[in-house]
Amino acid sequence: MDKRLKTIEVVAAIIRKGDKIFATQRGYGEWKDWWEFPGGKIEPGETPEEALSREIREELSTEIQVDKYLKTIDYDYPEFHLTMHCYMCSLLHDALYLNEHEAARWLGADDLASVRWLPADLSLLDPIRAELP
Repeated sequence: MDKRLKTIEVVAAIIRKGDKIFATQRGYGEWKDWWEFPGGKIEPGETPEEALSREIREELSTEIQVDKYLKTIDYDYPEFHLTMHCYMCSLLHDALYLNEHEAARWLGADDLASVRWLPADLSLLDPIRAELP
């Protein structure tokens, strides 16, 4: 890890329904059109699980259950260092609304590589495949 880079600490929800995983496409910024797992920054005083529930309410207007911790990814982007805590989650309601993303897909294990993932998210594909039936 490059100590000169600013560190951004985030949480990501790997939302699972049966044998599918929910993926979202960024609709803004330098990484527009790349795919990611939904989530966001941890606010002061929040646990990672609380941050995840809040971010999913804001981004997708739905409620999740945080089922289990999967992995923490550390990745150096050119402008910052990312620490991303990733959790397997399930939906408490089926309705999802894309408030920030331009597209979304439910992907099976064989489809995970079919979208252009953000570099940090890409390293989650093998651990996710291991979780799927």
